[in-house]
Amino acid sequence: MSANLKEIPRIGLKAAIQALLSQGGGRINMLSTLQEAHQRLGPVAGQQAGPFLLVHLFGPDANRFVLLDKDNLFSARRPWMQIMGKIFPNGLLLRDGAEHKQHRKIMYEAFKRTPLHDYGGRMGPMIEAGISEWGGASRSAFASYKKLTLTMAAAIFVGAEIGSDTGLMNKAFEDMVAASMSRIRLRIPGLEFYRGLKGREFMLDYLRRLMPAKRATATSDMFSRLCHAVSEDGDRFNDADILDHMVFLMMAAHDTTTSSLTSMTYELGRHPEWQERVRAESQALGKPYVEFEDVERLPTLTLVMKETLRRYPPLPVIPRIATRDFEWEGCRIPEGAMVVVSPIHTHHMPEWWPEPLRFDPERFSPARAEDEKHTHSWVPFGGGHHLCLGFKFAELQIKAVMHQLVSRYRWTIPAEYRMPVQQAPISKPLDGLPLRFDRL
Repeated sequence: MSANLKEIPRIGLKAAIQALLSQGGGRINMLSTLQEAHQRLGPVAGQQAGPFLLVHLFGPDANRFVLLDKDNLFSARRPWMQIMGKIFPNGLLLRDGAEHKQHRKIMYEAFKRTPLHDYGGRMGPMIEAGISEWGGASRSAFASYKKLTLTMAAAIFVGAEIGSDTGLMNKAFEDMVAASMSRIRLRIPGLEFYRGLKGREFMLDYLRRLMPAKRATATSDMFSRLCHAVSEDGDRFNDADILDHMVFLMMAAHDTTTSSLTSMTYELGRHPEWQERVRAESQALGKPYVEFEDVERLPTLTLVMKETLRRYPPLPVIPRIATRDFEWEGCRIPEGAMVVVSPIHTHHMPEWWPEPLRFDPERFSPARAEDEKHTHSWVPFGGGHHLCLGFKFAELQIKAVMHQLVSRYRWTIPAEYRMPVQQAPISKPLDGLPLRFDRL
């Protein structure tokens, strides 16, 4: 390591407080906070967060360096354990090294082409039933999508019709996600963290009751697939592993998809010309439901989805813990520092994305291909060993829902309205995005 390394430039106290508030789901804009730090301090910016040193690394080169982690410098498990280890312990995101690799290989069996084809075949009727009554009165788009995606997750992941348990399960997941960002982490009734722990207990009890039947008979849902999955090396999951993976997968699948669908609906409402292009494409497909083989037959919807994920990445920042000292951009980063790369910041860097605040799906077209200027300038699904295992499932689900929505409804957003966005822990509208779907 070079002897002439400089100190990490530090974010001031006021900016650090703002950054902490924004990362905790406060109303301060995380993007503007990160942009100000990058502009003022350069490609490396440190901030003290209690006993922890947070080090922000900015730009696509930093994304590639951290996410690919060719020198095994970083732990993904340790920061996520600090954030959500009590609520979502032992999910795939909270594992490192050989253990992570082993679990990922087993879990991959549930995300291969044949399972995805099965999942796609089951989505259509559920989506149709879920959105059939959306026309008419104004509704919260976010809440509507959340109910729909949770119902789909229960059926496709668990193989169960949750019915009257929908509200309880929704509440459990909301409490768990909120608890993962709690400041006070004590098991005291009434506290946010306590509600998250109770939500986890509810989900574990719900899934544990189904476990014997899933072990006994192989079915097409993900729960059963995980019970029977065997890696190429002959490895299997035990019951505790399956329960941990299922709770985490169900949270990640329905929360991130809800986020993306809500943001896409907002932008299509603000840009009716794109809504009409998507609608014409879906009508030309000539099918009531999108299935797995149709995913690549909707190029306009692909452009819109990619641009939405650029503007509103569901996971705005990605943390790692440095396992030893390293050098980046002339700075010495110490062992134990929480190193953060920020998709939301990279996705709005004007040197990579001209007019970054403008919704412009054509930037992903073959003629422009702005996302191909760098391998890690567009990273909504992370990258490297921890690339989201379910990104193909997410694409299938988003397109399946949006195909039916534009085929059935038209919607607009008032010109003066701007969606207020809470950017962490998962991007979502603070007001739920109220709008009205009008039947075609």
